[in-house]
Amino acid sequence: MTNERIYKMAFSGVYPLLVQKAERKGRTKAEVDTVIRWLTGYDEAGLTAQLDKDVDYQTFFAQAPQINPNAGKITGVVCGIRVENIEEPLMQKVRWLDKLVDELAKGRAMEKVLRQ
Repeated sequence: MTNERIYKMAFSGVYPLLVQKAERKGRTKAEVDTVIRWLTGYDEAGLTAQLDKDVDYQTFFAQAPQINPNAGKITGVVCGIRVENIEEPLMQKVRWLDKLVDELAKGRAMEKVLRQ
């Protein structure tokens, strides 16, 4: 799958999969929302609006109010690639979100997931 194809994926289509991944491991939709809002700066209404507008990943991140300044502290491997080494800024944001949801699903404490 090329990066361009990933960028054009509807965020509203990926979102339920992120929630499902977390819920299978005993976490909640609210916790996934918290992680997404922490990373992107959206408030609850803003996140809901983006889901309702059916925006793609590229638009979702482009319209994000502010990427969290601590996002650079997100490290680790997603899909066999170290997220801190990804050079394409948009792909790095996509993988940051994947990594945060993975950590949440693995039972990591929310304070650690949010790099507090």
